[in-house]
Amino acid sequence: MNMKTFSFNLLSDRKILTGIIVFLLTLIFVGCNSGQTVKEKNKIKEQMEITRESFGTTKSDIEVDLFTLKNNQGMIVKITNFGGIVTSIIVPDKNGNFEDVVLGFDNLEGYLGEHPYFGAIVGRYGNRIAKGKFTVDGKEYTLAVNNGENHLHGGLEGFDKKVWDAEPVETANGSALKLTYLSEDMEEGYPGNLNVTVTYTLTNDNELKIDYEAVTDKAGPVNLTHHSYFNLTACKQDMLGHEVMIDAGRYVIVDESLIPTGDLPVVEGTPLDFNTAMKIGARIDDVPGGYDHCYVVNNDADALGLIASVTEPESGRVMEVYSTEPGVQFYTGNFLDGSVTGKNDVVYLKHYGFCLETQHYPDSPNQPDFPSTILKPGEKYTHSTVYKFMTR
Repeated sequence: MNMKTFSFNLLSDRKILTGIIVFLLTLIFVGCNSGQTVKEKNKIKEQMEITRESFGTTKSDIEVDLFTLKNNQGMIVKITNFGGIVTSIIVPDKNGNFEDVVLGFDNLEGYLGEHPYFGAIVGRYGNRIAKGKFTVDGKEYTLAVNNGENHLHGGLEGFDKKVWDAEPVETANGSALKLTYLSEDMEEGYPGNLNVTVTYTLTNDNELKIDYEAVTDKAGPVNLTHHSYFNLTACKQDMLGHEVMIDAGRYVIVDESLIPTGDLPVVEGTPLDFNTAMKIGARIDDVPGGYDHCYVVNNDADALGLIASVTEPESGRVMEVYSTEPGVQFYTGNFLDGSVTGKNDVVYLKHYGFCLETQHYPDSPNQPDFPSTILKPGEKYTHSTVYKFMTR
C-alpha cells in the first residue's frame, strides 16, 4: 500500500467514524427529546384533568352531566351542561384553604326550580329589552315578557334552562369544556337559527376563561353573558365587606322599570364610582335598592382588558375580571331574601352574592346611540371573559 492510498483510506475511515458518531449522537439527542416530549405531554394531561359524571335528569327525562375541571394549582371548577351552569369554583384563601366561592345548589333539582340564574349562560339577550319589542330591517318582533312589562335574560325559557351538547377538549391553556346549542328560528320570539358555542377553559394560572361564539341565518340581537354570584368568603357572611374596583367612567342610567333612558352620566362624585377600590357596603345605602347598574367600561373595543377586581380582606382572595365587552352589570344580590337554601344548607340572604356580568348595554336594540347588538348572516359574534383568582 503506498502513502497516497493509505491517506485516502484513513480519511475515508475518519469520515465513516465521524458519520457513525454523528448518527449515534443524533439518536441520543432525538431519544432524549422524545422522552422529554412524552413527559411534557403526560404533564400537560395531568394539568388538564377533567371528569364527567351523571347529574340527574330534567323533568323531560333528558340526562344531564356534571363536568369537573381541575388544574395543577388545585383549583376546581364544576360545570353542568344544563344551562351551562358553573355550579362550583373552588379556590384557595391566603392560608391555602380551598373553598367554593359561588352560590348554587348541591344537586340538579335545585337548578330545575326557581332561582336567580345562579352560574348560568344567559341568552339570547342578557339584561332587559323594553316591553319585549324591537325592530330589525323594518320588521317588529315581540318577545316573551317575563320581568314586569319587559323581557329579561332570554325570556321564559332562555339558554339557562337548555340542555347543551357538551364535549371535553384539550387545549394548550388547560382543561376545557365546549358547549354547543342551536336556538331555532323564533325561539322565545327571536329571529334566525342561532348556532352558539361557549367554551369554558380552566388555565393553570387559576383563570376561568369563557369564550362565546355565535352565527345566524337571520339578523337579530345577541348579547350573551355569564351569571355567577360570587362570595369570596365562601358564603360565611354577606359580601358587603368586599372591596371592588370597576374601571368605568360612566354608567347606563335607567328608569323605574330598569330600562335605559339613553343617557350615560359620569360616575365621578356619585356612590357608583368604583374607580378607586371601595367596600361594596360603604355607600350601598345611598343607592336605592342596591347596585344593579351597567357600567360603561374603559377598555378598548373588542380587546381583552382588565375591567374590574374584587378583594376580600379576611380570606385574602382576589378576583380580577377581564372582558372584551363595552359594559359590565354590577349586581349585589338585592333580591336574595332568604327564601333560597343553597349548597351545604346555606340560606342565601340579601347581599350574599355579587355578579359582574360582562355584556352590552341593556335594551340596546331600542337604543340607536348604544353599540349595536345586531348579528347578521355572514358575521360571527365573539365575546371573551376571564375570571382570574389569586390571594393577597
